[in-house]
Amino acid sequence: MPLLLLMLVLLLPATPVATPSALLGINYGRVGNNLSPTASALQLLAGLGVGRVRLYDADPATLRSFANTGIELVVGVPDECLATVSTPSGASSWVRSVIQPALPATKIAVLAVGNEVLTGANSSALTPSLLPAMQCIYDALVQLGLDKQVAVTTAHNLGVLATSYPPSSAYFRKDLLPVLCPILDFHARTGSPFLVNAYPYFAYAEDPAGVELEYALLEPGHGGVPDPSSGLRYPNMLVAQVDAVYHAIAATNRVVARAVEVRVSETGWPSAGDSNETGATPRNAARYNGNVMRLVGEGKGTPLRPDGALRVYMFALFNENMEPGPSSERNYGFFKPDGTPVYELAYRLPKDNATSSSGAGGITTGGGGYNGHGDGQQNNGYYSIMASAKANMVRALLFALVNFHQFAKLN
Repeated sequence: MPLLLLMLVLLLPATPVATPSALLGINYGRVGNNLSPTASALQLLAGLGVGRVRLYDADPATLRSFANTGIELVVGVPDECLATVSTPSGASSWVRSVIQPALPATKIAVLAVGNEVLTGANSSALTPSLLPAMQCIYDALVQLGLDKQVAVTTAHNLGVLATSYPPSSAYFRKDLLPVLCPILDFHARTGSPFLVNAYPYFAYAEDPAGVELEYALLEPGHGGVPDPSSGLRYPNMLVAQVDAVYHAIAATNRVVARAVEVRVSETGWPSAGDSNETGATPRNAARYNGNVMRLVGEGKGTPLRPDGALRVYMFALFNENMEPGPSSERNYGFFKPDGTPVYELAYRLPKDNATSSSGAGGITTGGGGYNGHGDGQQNNGYYSIMASAKANMVRALLFALVNFHQFAKLN
């Protein structure tokens, strides 16, 4: 029995070194009626070594589940709450009753107020409440002395841009400027990031004849696309989309552009879709997601901002069977609802992606997101989805053997 236990322990992957420098996170959406419990999700996250997670609501039970795990959270303030928290009293009550009790055991680094509010189906009703809600929640955090620990932001769809190609020509839709300009001022004043949900998949699916698949999939062998105005060459579409946002911010306010960081709050590729959803296949999903991991793991920036490492949240942990829209919306997950991998993806995840298990997250290490829309080896600090699933089975077997051994000793 002791020899068997020792062999099982040796089969387990090494625990990732915990550092506060992680650049990669994952979106944990729960729009499904067949999902594994949060405890199982935590096991998958531990197996993957992911130290940052984006939630789309502030369910108290879920927040408690992440207590003392060391995982840093981006917590969503749902759209339906915007009207309530857009007043000082409403925001104060919400922060005191929902967020403050979870701290510091649960590491909440960012509050994402609403999701794609300016371009969503209910934009006309929700837009007037967006900035007041962000400001009131921030003020409530200041009153509690939590503003240095928890940042306030919101996540935008790329639809806020009037044009995005080439990146240097990008600018925001003029009808949104009355709202976006003060939001950008808010980011510059509070030091919070500008979050964007960037999906090269959508660009390819809409124009498969005009968009090269390798460019959209972030394939490292692609020669890149030049921006004739800036002279920069873009090796893949994701960094081009991020730089388009940077250019749009600069076109609006160059002073603010120097102070605001753009982060990818969501990106992903569906593994399945309807018959007319070009490119939604397991192979393409594996290629895209693996290439995103590689890109982020390199710690590089974009052609326009090469000195600032790109921060990305992947969408999503699970396939969610109640997501509305086309079939692709229900097939973005790395895992099926029961925790088994959707495809054989061995993506590269830096060994130091887990956050520190102690101390505050801080506003410089958060992220955000949108809900709805080479093989790694243990000894080089990378983890694969298949390896993590096997590790979870080994852990379960080890746990059972230990309990059996203790039971045998007692009897």
